[in-house]
Amino acid sequence: MTANAERMDAAAPAALTPVLSAEGLHVAFKGRGRRGSARAVDGVDLDVHAGEIVALVGESGCGKTTLARALLGLERPTAGRVAFEGEPLRYGMRPLKTYRRRVQLVLQDPSGSLNPRHTVYDAVAEGLRIHEGHTADERDRVAAALSRSGLRPPERFFLSYPHELSGGQRQRVVIAGALVLEPEVIVADEPVASLDASVRGEILGLLLRLRDELGLSALVVTHDLGLAWNIADRAAVMYLGRVVEVGPVEEVLASPRHPYTRALLSVLPESGADSPVILSGEPPDPTRVPAGCRFHARCQVLGSGQADAAGVAGRCRSEDPGVLSGGTATQVACHWANA
Repeated sequence: MTANAERMDAAAPAALTPVLSAEGLHVAFKGRGRRGSARAVDGVDLDVHAGEIVALVGESGCGKTTLARALLGLERPTAGRVAFEGEPLRYGMRPLKTYRRRVQLVLQDPSGSLNPRHTVYDAVAEGLRIHEGHTADERDRVAAALSRSGLRPPERFFLSYPHELSGGQRQRVVIAGALVLEPEVIVADEPVASLDASVRGEILGLLLRLRDELGLSALVVTHDLGLAWNIADRAAVMYLGRVVEVGPVEEVLASPRHPYTRALLSVLPESGADSPVILSGEPPDPTRVPAGCRFHARCQVLGSGQADAAGVAGRCRSEDPGVLSGGTATQVACHWANA
C-alpha cells in the first residue's frame, strides 16, 4: 500500500455527514457597465470530512480562493449554501463569530498576515482575546499552540517580532494563531507559496502531523499539484468556477481523466509525459461562460479529433457536463471521459 493510500485509510470519514461542505454553491460579482456578473463560483458541491485533507487545485483565476472565502463565511453565496456538520451556515454577527472559531484561515503570506508591531505572543493570543477575552490560562494555551506548530520552547518566541523570524517560523506563528482556538477545520490558501523550497516540506509535514494527532480537517488551496500529491487525501480540480474532477489524490493525479487535469499534470517533470500540453488561449471571461463544456475552446482532446472519434464533439460544444456531486467518489465532468 502506498503512503497516500495509507493516509486515505487513516482519514476515512467516521460518519457520512461531512464536517464542511459546499452545496450547489454560486458566488457572482456584479460587473461594471454593461458587463454581466462574473460567475466566480458557478455551481460547486464539495465535501471535507473529519480528519481529511482536500486539495483544491487549478490555475489562477479559476475561483478556488473565492470558494475558500465562501466556505469561511467571508463571501456570501449568491445561491446554494455552506454547511458545517450538516447545518447551514448563518450569516449574523454572532453565529459567524462562533463558526469562525471552529473553521480557521491560514494565509499564504505570513508577513502580510502578522502585525509587525505585535509580538509572537500577542499574535497568537489575538484570537483567544476576540472570542473569550483575557483568560487565566491564556499563557498556557498560547504556549501549547506554539509548541504544536513546532516552535519550541515556546517561551523563547513570546517576545519576538515577525521581522526577527524566518519565513518558516512566521508561517508556524500563523498556524499557531489558528490552532490556539482548537478548530475542527483549517482552510489554508497557498500555505507554502511564499516559502523557500527547503522549508515547504517542514510546513507540509506539520499539517499532516496536526491531522494525525488532532484529527484536524483541512482544505488546502493551491496551484501546485506536487503539493497536492504530497499532502492531500483527495484532490478537487477547479476550472472557471466549477470542480471538473475530484477523487482520491492518487486516482486524480496518477490517472487523470479530465483533459484539463491532464494538461496541468503534463508540465510536471515527474509526470512522464512525452511533451507538455500547451493549452490555447486564456481561460474564458467569467462574465461570458461559454455554452457546452466550459473547457471546450481550449480542450486538446476536442482539438485533436479524439472527441469526434468518440462521437461526443457536438455535446462538448453544446451540452454542459453538469455539476459534480459531493462525497468521496471519483468523478469527472467531461463527455469524452465518460463516453
